[in-house]
Amino acid sequence: MSSTSSMVLGYWDIRGLAHAIRLLLEFTDTSYEEKRYICGEAPDYDRSQWLDVKFKLDLDFPNLPYLMDGNNKITQSNAILRYIARKHNMCGDTEEEKIRVDIMENQIMDFRMQLIRLCYNSDHVSFLSRHQLSKFPFYCCSHQPNLCWWWLFSLSFPLFQEKMKPQYLEQLPGQLKLFSLFLGKYSWFAGEKLTFVDFLTYDVLDQNRMFEPKCLDEFPNLKAFMCRFERQVTGPVHNQGEGIAQT
Repeated sequence: MSSTSSMVLGYWDIRGLAHAIRLLLEFTDTSYEEKRYICGEAPDYDRSQWLDVKFKLDLDFPNLPYLMDGNNKITQSNAILRYIARKHNMCGDTEEEKIRVDIMENQIMDFRMQLIRLCYNSDHVSFLSRHQLSKFPFYCCSHQPNLCWWWLFSLSFPLFQEKMKPQYLEQLPGQLKLFSLFLGKYSWFAGEKLTFVDFLTYDVLDQNRMFEPKCLDEFPNLKAFMCRFERQVTGPVHNQGEGIAQT
């Protein structure tokens, strides 16, 4: 690692909102340590590992994920991404690139929330509680909607509300078409320069691809973007020996 001192990234012991951050830290060869908090099993979902220290870390807005870098203490996942990206000139150079970065940063989070709302539907959570939620060890807590929700739908979704899946999939091509048109012939979403929003976008598209493996088939430029990112970013990251692929 190139840095002389390590940042500390705090988050639950899952992929979630920290995945893009971890990828960016690894890609930029940043020295960092992780503090992973474990949520207990059903039915109590003990969160004491985090709650015991939540208000003792001198965070302005105590939350997960957080990043500590010397005197700088940052919460909110996109603020963390921007902080890292600024150190490596990955926020866009021209005004046009910066505008595209700003748009994508917010648009892709709106898109992410649609899948989160689907998987954390209150009826869905109630159903799982009635059907021995402890069978799903990666499901953490219905009060923490940013926890490992992709584990939730990959493990438990087949048991419930198949009527909601067609509704989501019906609107999905229209959403993806907008991202496809925005990307156009560019290599990256800001243009020809890799920026932090590509890490965000890859993460969210990958989650939708896990949800519906064929969802990108109609959009060759999005598939090419995913392949390009995996070839140029996640490939080198995985080769560094960090457990990113397992998170």
